[in-house]
Amino acid sequence: MRRLQYSSGFVLTGDRTCKAILRYARALAEAGKSDVVTIPVITDMGSLGFAHMLIGPASEIFSTPVEHSVEEPEDAEIIEELEQRTMMLQPSRPEWPTEMTDVQTIDDLDIDYNFSRGDYS
Repeated sequence: MRRLQYSSGFVLTGDRTCKAILRYARALAEAGKSDVVTIPVITDMGSLGFAHMLIGPASEIFSTPVEHSVEEPEDAEIIEELEQRTMMLQPSRPEWPTEMTDVQTIDDLDIDYNFSRGDYS
């Protein structure tokens, strides 16, 4: 599961949904367009719900992993629709892997940060 940071808040959604929304947001930004999308999320109370997001050139979104997460909200039809919209904007893009293999968890990183000096060592 991923925490998708958006505006001044966040939503919790599945890895595949998050990856699809980020790719679509990038394609929209490159095309200078915007769109409203609906994605499955986990609500504040822990149930399944849907978020409606306006994404486009000015969107500043990013995702972070959620440790010890519950079952991921996923809707294959929504993911497929996002992927098709992305392909319409970027038909020459290569096919993407289905998992977020390029994203490490914080436990996998070998970073030593010195808080008193404010630098990495």
